[in-house]
Amino acid sequence: MIDFDEEIKKFKPSLEVGDVEEAIEAGDLKDMMGIMEAILNLLADKRR
Repeated sequence: MIDFDEEIKKFKPSLEVGDVEEAIEAGDLKDMMGIMEAILNLLADKRR
């Protein structure tokens, strides 16, 4: 059985929308195209 009082103690609120935006912008996130370009550039550098 779930102990709701214990679960409430463990609860951590999620980030607010503004905080999420800042966390995402602060990270160096790349989309799949950026990742593929980085891999291709590494391979091209190794061949030279």
